[in-house]
Amino acid sequence: MSVSCNEFRDIVTRALGALPAHADELRDLDAALGDGDLGITVQAGSAAVIKALAALPDTASVADVLLAAGKAFSTANPSTFAALVGGGLLAASRTMTGKEPVGKAEVVEIGRAVAGRIAERGKSKLGDKTVLDALVPSLDTLEATDGTAAELLAAMIATAQEQVNATADLRSQKGRAAWVQERSVGHADPGATAYLRFLGALKEATTS
Repeated sequence: MSVSCNEFRDIVTRALGALPAHADELRDLDAALGDGDLGITVQAGSAAVIKALAALPDTASVADVLLAAGKAFSTANPSTFAALVGGGLLAASRTMTGKEPVGKAEVVEIGRAVAGRIAERGKSKLGDKTVLDALVPSLDTLEATDGTAAELLAAMIATAQEQVNATADLRSQKGRAAWVQERSVGHADPGATAYLRFLGALKEATTS
């Protein structure tokens, strides 16, 4: 199943419109491990991306959508998470030049580009208790699964939820969360949780 660029943009816009509902949850999770700004980052970033995508012409390409989203998210609120995700989207935009419509293969390619850039800029890897611990395994699940868009997203959500639960047992290795050392154990990673909530919002937006 594939969607046009404008359909892709509409789905992302609807998903981001629902994401700020989780801002308090993400703030509280981040406050336990860091400076508590993730809720604001997600709220401000979502609003900025929605505005940026609405300003694009109907002729915008998938690469244009990802470029606009990356720029908007990275500058909406000064935080490490915003810079990493925004940079990931900018990297993804370069891989999608001339590619349309958007199907499973394209989504995998976008996700891999985002993950690769986050790992590179954040100097992080699987097991460091970051968003990568949910993002990468969910992409593996997507790549190995067949079905409708709703079925694919449900499989990704199940994997991401499992990984978010698993991050609670890990000690944070990166960012401010690493400063609290052993006290980070017992708390799910906020970035991985934010990604899980985004997947849930995407599923709702896809099936609504």
